[in-house]
Amino acid sequence: MNYIDAFIPTAAAIGLGGVIGMERQISGHFAGLRTHMLVSLGSALFVLACRDLTAQSAVDLTRVVQGIAAGVGFIGAGTILKTKHEHGVLGLTSATTIWLSAAIGTACGLGQYPLAVTSAVMTIVVLVILRPVEDHFGNRAKKERKDDTV
Repeated sequence: MNYIDAFIPTAAAIGLGGVIGMERQISGHFAGLRTHMLVSLGSALFVLACRDLTAQSAVDLTRVVQGIAAGVGFIGAGTILKTKHEHGVLGLTSATTIWLSAAIGTACGLGQYPLAVTSAVMTIVVLVILRPVEDHFGNRAKKERKDDTV
């Protein structure tokens, strides 16, 4: 592997992870720009480090991908907090975007750029465009629960 072969997928992973991280940063969440960029980069690195070995040995790339998905799940779990309120949980979306950044980095490491870019765009659509919809229905549901308890 030469420098160009390493630069393109890692730069793509950093850029796409950064797009998701920037949205999280602007929204004021703890897992922001740098976290998402580094998770995406790390995933790409794991894949790239093993990708060339798979042609030369019995290394199974699907095991690398499974390890990334499971390992990043632990990082995401650290962003989830249970609140004192009944059914109160914070950080699920941040945990999900961290996990998704790892998947996008993995796709970059595998050279699946259309998949990675499309996934990043869809993630931003879900996070930005659907936020007002969620806020509208979420506030309505909270009000209905509050009215039922009174």
